[in-house]
Amino acid sequence: MPEPAIEVSRVDVEQFLSKFLVRVVDGDDSSSSHVVTLSGADWERLGSAYGTPEAFVEGCFRFLLEREPKDQILGSFDVSQIQGYFPDFEREIAKQAG
Repeated sequence: MPEPAIEVSRVDVEQFLSKFLVRVVDGDDSSSSHVVTLSGADWERLGSAYGTPEAFVEGCFRFLLEREPKDQILGSFDVSQIQGYFPDFEREIAKQAG
């Protein structure tokens, strides 16, 4: 089965927080939509190796999709919450960047 397509678009930028709309589309054309926030601090600490915040958020979704179906991913969350569900998140997301 092909990997789902992950579409990330930044919809809002505030001083310390960016908001993204993420759409995950499976090969059968079913999709899910998610609103994700990313703090500047988390971007600098975890995501800057990805080059862009959008690429980092996509990497976060690849991480999540390896562990659960798209329909089980929360509809709205902050990147900092992933670690609470998946304790290996910060270690693994750093590996994916390389």
